[in-house]
Formats: sequence, C-alpha cells, structure tokens
Amino acid sequence: MFENRREIMQDVFLTYLPAQHFKTSRLTLNLIAPLRRETASANALLPAVMRRGTVRYPDMESLSAALDTLYGANIDYTVRKKGERQCVGFAAGFIDDAFTPHGEKLLEPVAELLGELLLEPVTQRGRFLSEYVDSEKANLIDAIRGLKNDKRDWADIRLMQEMCAGEPYSVLRLGDEETASRLNNQTLYTHGQALLSGSRVELIYCGSAEEKRVEDAVLAALAALPRGAQTELPPVERVQAPAQPRLVTETMDVTQGKLAMGYRCGSDDYPAMVLANLIFGGTSNSKLFLNVREKLSLCYYASSSYARSKGILTVSSGVETKDFRRAEEEIGRQLAAVQQGDWEDWEQEGALQAIRASLLSLSDSQGALENFYLGQIASGVEETPEELAAALEQVTKERIMAAAQTVKPDTVYFLSGKEEA
Repeated sequence: MFENRREIMQDVFLTYLPAQHFKTSRLTLNLIAPLRRETASANALLPAVMRRGTVRYPDMESLSAALDTLYGANIDYTVRKKGERQCVGFAAGFIDDAFTPHGEKLLEPVAELLGELLLEPVTQRGRFLSEYVDSEKANLIDAIRGLKNDKRDWADIRLMQEMCAGEPYSVLRLGDEETASRLNNQTLYTHGQALLSGSRVELIYCGSAEEKRVEDAVLAALAALPRGAQTELPPVERVQAPAQPRLVTETMDVTQGKLAMGYRCGSDDYPAMVLANLIFGGTSNSKLFLNVREKLSLCYYASSSYARSKGILTVSSGVETKDFRRAEEEIGRQLAAVQQGDWEDWEQEGALQAIRASLLSLSDSQGALENFYLGQIASGVEETPEELAAALEQVTKERIMAAAQTVKPDTVYFLSGKEEA
C-alpha cells in the first residue's frame, strides 16, 4: 500500500497528496466495482442521478446556490474505466484555504456535501425521482450512441470488443444502450444501495490541508456509509494471443479508413514494455510516426499505446483503403524491428525523456495526479510517479527487446467507407 494511503473505515481508503503550490484543492470519492456488462450502465447512471439533488438541496438550482456560497466550488460526477474496474463517484474542486477572502475553511463543507450526494440523494417512497432517472438515462444513452461520432475512437472501441469478446475488458465505461434502457428509478435505487454497501471506497485528496484534518472531514461526511460484505474484485484476465490473428472488417460512412491492431503481451517487466511501446509508436519520434506516417506516407496518423493491467498493446491509424494491407504489413515490420533491437541510442533516449517528463509533470495538475493514483490503486500497483521514473532510468536495451519479443498479434480491425467497400 502507498505510504500516503490508509484505511480510515471498513473498506474505505484515503490517499493524501499534499501540495502547497495550487490555489485550489481537489477531493474525489470513488466506488470501485468490477467491470461487468450487466452492471456497467447502472454504475454509470447512479452518480449522474445522485448529482441532481440531495435531501437538503433537492434540485440543481438549490445545489448550485449552495456551491456558490462556497466561493464557486464545483462537484461533478465521474465514471472511469481502469483496467477491468469501473470507478464511479464524484470529484470536488474548491479554493484552497490560503486563498479564501476571509480565511474560510472550505474542506469541511465540501466534504459534507459530497457525503450528502452519496448518502442522502433526494428520493420519494424509497426510490429515486423518476424524472431525474429518465432525464439522466436519456443523457447516458445519447453518450453511448455518440461514441460512434468519432470514428477513430470507435475503431479502437470495436477492436477491444472483438479482441476481448467475453472478457470484462471489452465492456464500455458507460455500459451499453440495451442495458441502460431497462433501468428505472426503483431498480437503480436498489442497485445503488448494494453498490454503496459492497464496494471499496477510495478517497483522494490533493491540497494544502493537514492529513488529520482531511481524515476528520471525510469521516464525518461518511459516518452513515453502510458497510457490508465487500464485492470481490476478480483478478484481471490475461489471455494468450490466438495461433492465427483474427481479421475483422466493417463499413461505415467514413472518408478515411481506420486500422486498429491489437497485440497480447506476455512480459511483466512494465518499465521495459513502456519504453518498447514508446519506441514503437508512443511518441512523435517513434518508428510508426517517422517511418509509416512520415517516410512512407501510408497513414494519416499512427500511434500505439500499452495497457499495463491487461497486458495489451494497440495500434491506432488512419489509412486509405487501398493502402490497408501495406500499412498493416509495415506496422508489423516496425514492431519486428523493436523486437530485434533495431533502433538507435537516440530513439531509446528520446522515449525515456518523453515518459520521464510526462511522469514528473503530473505534479503540475491535481486532476492528472489524482487520475494516476486512482489507476494505480484500482490496478493494485504501488509505484509513485517518481519511483516509476527512476525504474525507467535503469532499463537496458536487452530488457526492452525481451519485453517486445513477448508481443504477439491478436486482432486486426479495419473500418472502411461504404462506397469504397
């Protein structure tokens, strides 16, 4: 467990990130649940409905007025996917005590309001208000449908749905339209009660308040939190690549083809896999960018990313339909070059400096820092940004090659225009 994270109630953890250089403080509350197709939509809808009002402030108008009295503090609901975990809850931002006009203390009232949103949402006859549920359900369904609007993102989504079919990782952060459409104010309320009592709660604070004060504030806010048997978070599934990679082709109304490729990685050497991915396609100095995009002009864009918790590497690119096969083959050749150690010292050094700068810049953004720690916690990893940066410095070329050699092709997804098909 992180030195700055500890259990303050049964299955309730507080991570304290002291920071003196921000004019604001950030406090987030996250319920950690298994990512499952049957519950993902309900989990995503729940904080949106809760955010509509509390017993004390039963509508958005009165809730906004209350936040205005706290010098414009804001509380938004959050829905995040971290590996095969779904993290839902609230994020609050408010002026740090050192900058309030008359030295007012905002941590306590903001924490209290967070607790009310979670534990005292406005209800009627033991269920949520139907108008709130119907309104937010329509917003959720619109958001799910809207995922198709960005064809690059949609190709990446479809790759994961095909590559990880039957695995929790294929489930969308927001769930699916069919499951969402069946929710109502009674079923959502019942689901919410079970989620509250059975989920691990992760609180993350970033600001200048002393740790004891933060702990006291959240303990008071969550004093009535029901605690039951915690829902078990199953281990993340690690799957082997098939003997023969799968090819999936689809057509949509697109002017530019989208090629997405997925690989399974067998290495547990995370620092080495990070650098292998960066050399391959993770930066503007990578092999995909310089060779496939710039030198050969086979792609409008080409980049790769690595998901540690799942052991998956993916490539996202935009290509002309006529160049689909050439681009696919060239991307494979660039990966083979990394596996064989065919790169210059400046490529490895550039990759190292890029990720090192990214990690060390996390401390410049409360949101980015909180998101990093939540991802680590949800995945059961305990490296701080500084520790990970130090570990990356020790990676050798041989370790990068060894890690890259465990990367095996799994699925190729190509989205082409209807007229071209």
